[in-house]
Amino acid sequence: MTKTELIAKVAKETSLSKAVSKGVFDTILNEIVATIKKEGRCAYFGLGVFQVVDRPKRPGRNPRTGEPVTIKAHKAVKFKASKALKDAVNPVKKPRAAKK
Repeated sequence: MTKTELIAKVAKETSLSKAVSKGVFDTILNEIVATIKKEGRCAYFGLGVFQVVDRPKRPGRNPRTGEPVTIKAHKAVKFKASKALKDAVNPVKKPRAAKK
């Protein structure tokens, strides 16, 4: 699903215009990004946790030439899905009843 499709779905479900839905969606994303930048972590119950992690410098290889290179240390955003999201994607199957 693309951002445009998601905005259209929200607009339809909430009876808001697409412009208002886009504004709400953009505000939510901007707040998540601002929180991650400021605090290093943003948790959304039922969805998961976005967290900044430090990646150390490490050796790598240029895939085109095969030449060794050093990948600089940097910050990356990691997402850990909540149990509710994992369960929604992988529903628990009920065990079969034993035959008599």
